[in-house]
Amino acid sequence: MSGALEARIAARLAAPVDPAVADFAHALAEASGARAVLFYGSNLRTGSLEGVLDFYVLLPGRESSAIWPRVSYHEREHEGLTLRAKVATMALSTFAQAAEGTLTDTTIWARFVQPSALVWEADEAARSDVIAAVAAASATAARLAAALGPASGTAEDYWRALFRATYAAEFRVEKGGRENDILAVNADHFAGLLPLALEAAGIPPGLHGAILTPRLMPAERARILGWWKRRRRLGKPLNLLRLVKASTTFEGAARYAAWKIERHTGMAVEVTPFRERYPLLAAPQVLFDLWHHRRRA
Repeated sequence: MSGALEARIAARLAAPVDPAVADFAHALAEASGARAVLFYGSNLRTGSLEGVLDFYVLLPGRESSAIWPRVSYHEREHEGLTLRAKVATMALSTFAQAAEGTLTDTTIWARFVQPSALVWEADEAARSDVIAAVAAASATAARLAAALGPASGTAEDYWRALFRATYAAEFRVEKGGRENDILAVNADHFAGLLPLALEAAGIPPGLHGAILTPRLMPAERARILGWWKRRRRLGKPLNLLRLVKASTTFEGAARYAAWKIERHTGMAVEVTPFRERYPLLAAPQVLFDLWHHRRRA
């Protein structure tokens, strides 16, 4: 892995966050025995504490489940404000493998080539492992971007081709053109990243001014596209399996759903013990109540 890329990633992961976010991450880490906690998503960019904070909690050891990560919902009081967080939990070793592109997963390297912050680590070794994994995610993404993109073009052309392909390979609710939004709101993060990531991936970037011409031999391009074809084919089925698992193992799902419904519709949803324990069985009644609420509105 390129030292220049890892140095850049280390600086980006050290991005400052609100102390309330750091405290939340520390509490999550202590409760789970984590090695590290990453913070990402729109709240990282905006600095807002409203909405839902997104964390990845990375554990020691090996993954105990074939379908990961485990998703949970948490609330924490901070100076009279209720902070809400959606937390994905998995082994750091599996996270690193996924970032390197050795697993069938597409979500880790496509997600963590985008901005994130390392808001808690157990020790220097954990910090180094996370930096290496996130750098590997950038190299994996850059390798595919070079294979999918034009023979020559701007960095944005290659990133746009990458995100268009990865979004199409998953179940997503976002409207088309999401790749343009990612690049627009994270322009500073992506500026200058692609040449470094290509070098780390072993692909000379062929940079002339703002134009790149990645030196990718036909056989290597075919190999990368074959690698991607297998993952693209499995992308939606794997996403579906994760959704099915999350529907039964998402800790705090009822509280999370109740908060989302009230936030977006104004309808308060009582979280009863039954709804907390059986959110899927309770969903039809909640949807019926929501239909009535909208008719009255």
